[in-house]
Amino acid sequence: MELKSFRAKTLQQALELVRREFGNDASVVQTREVNRGLLSRLVAGRQVEVVATPGEPAPAAIAVEAPARTQQAIPAVHEDLDFRAQYRANLDSELASQIGSLHSMVEQLCSSQSEPRTGEMPPGLFEAFTDLIEADVDEATARQLIDQLTAEGGDHATSGKGRLVRDLIERQIATSGPIQLTPGTRRLVALVGPTGVGKTTTIAKLAANYRLREKQRVGLITVDTYRVAAVEQLRTYADIIDLPMEVVATPREMREAVARMTELDLVLLDTAGRSPKDEVQIQELKSMLGEANADEVHLVLSTTTAGKSLVNTARQFAQVGATSLLLTKLDEAMSLGHLLTLLRDCTLPVSYITTGQNVPDDISVADSGTLADMMLGAAAVC
Repeated sequence: MELKSFRAKTLQQALELVRREFGNDASVVQTREVNRGLLSRLVAGRQVEVVATPGEPAPAAIAVEAPARTQQAIPAVHEDLDFRAQYRANLDSELASQIGSLHSMVEQLCSSQSEPRTGEMPPGLFEAFTDLIEADVDEATARQLIDQLTAEGGDHATSGKGRLVRDLIERQIATSGPIQLTPGTRRLVALVGPTGVGKTTTIAKLAANYRLREKQRVGLITVDTYRVAAVEQLRTYADIIDLPMEVVATPREMREAVARMTELDLVLLDTAGRSPKDEVQIQELKSMLGEANADEVHLVLSTTTAGKSLVNTARQFAQVGATSLLLTKLDEAMSLGHLLTLLRDCTLPVSYITTGQNVPDDISVADSGTLADMMLGAAAVC
């Protein structure tokens, strides 16, 4: 079996080198970040290595020629002999570390010929894997999807791999549908989340749609007294749409405001942005929501945020009683594949998505198929 390693600054670039060399039916044996020493990192920067094969039958043995140690010139140092000796010692240690890494790689490649490679990617799915990586799906999640796809129906060596991956992603996205109102019963819906995710604008969109299009009686409550601009922004929308609005700052004021809106169909509660790292703020928010006795709590997250930060934020806000996710700024995100890790890690369904600042437009009920298409991009759906 022909094994060849490809190195580049990013995983996407390394996979593109594999594709050029072996085509879309290549089999990925291993991916790793090269354990480079300090000197190499300063010169060449970070590198990712992909070991791949075109899928030919394995030979009886593989011969790997160990790289010869090259003599590196040590720059002249004129200050003193002690410094030169220390410099040489550091350089020798650096070279020894790199040679040790090469020997380890050789041993892994040799042992892989006699042991089953459980992490090897099946032939025929390499193109689907690269599509996921290019869509900004993290490598671990992408491999899990490929493994699941393989378990469900072989290696899929024929065409249509993109559609299979797209359908698999769709099945893993849970949605809750829109806010459901019952005649004669008031429903109180709160929006929570970190600062800058678009809660106030989203509240205005929901209020306008339910008041103007659904012809429901809608009221607004805001506890975002930390930002005067936010209160004035919401008040402007309330005046335009002709909605009652309450501004509260204490639990007692919250109870009184909610009581005054008993006759309405829908009450939307706007909360101040909270840092997921600030436990005191999270507990204050939880207490205020408890006083409001919210029926639904939508956690608003911006899709322009990095994947790991989204996951950590969702975990922290889970303790305030969030019932669904509301994803904003899809139009501003460079890619959406990183959302897949969030949706797989978080058990909350997605309620709405927003794709712009226009009120009452640029908001829609979340649909798993649409989200799957947006994550992969049109090029990956074949």
